Amino acid sequence: MAQATQPLRLRVGAATSQPARLHPISNIGPREGGSRRRTSALVAASAAKGRAAEVVREFYEGVNRRDLAAVAPLIAEGCVYEDLVFPRPMVGRDRVLGFFGDFMGSVSPDLRFVIDDISGEDPSAVGVTWHLEWKGRPFPFSRGCSFYRCQPDPQRQEQIQIVYGRDCVEPATKPGELALVAIRGVTWLLERFPSLADRL
Repeated sequence: MAQATQPLRLRVGAATSQPARLHPISNIGPREGGSRRRTSALVAASAAKGRAAEVVREFYEGVNRRDLAAVAPLIAEGCVYEDLVFPRPMVGRDRVLGFFGDFMGSVSPDLRFVIDDISGEDPSAVGVTWHLEWKGRPFPFSRGCSFYRCQPDPQRQEQIQIVYGRDCVEPATKPGELALVAIRGVTWLLERFPSLADRL
């Protein structure tokens, strides 16, 4: 009975005689590095957010000022620009700048682009609706919408450039319901003569 009443003796020294094995810092390095990379990516994405829209705004402002030198660095070397008024796209910075240079030199300096709405959430894609005004007055048949895709310049990552653009301008003639009739007619022909699709 005497032995039963003796206090329980914990062998603290034995339990702590050897230091606990800690994971070396190198074991958690990749996880920390991955976290840092993810944080850096989020910061970069946040910083890039809206930059494409800013570039597009600068592009329109340069065109309105008839300042081709300000527009040039905003256009990528291999830019493809489609204006659906023309049968083929313009390919390459020189061709695109040549087109806008001709535009600047052939229209009144009082004719200006006015942005109605522009998207700014995507860091690389921008949609714009716009119209033209002459001395502050809406110009007839000048409403349009454009899409732009932007990427960093390979030589200067801080410079965002337009690599693709497409303009769709309000037509001067408005066929209305006749356009639906034409679409139905074309699809009727294609359904009966599928080989015609090769000629499109």
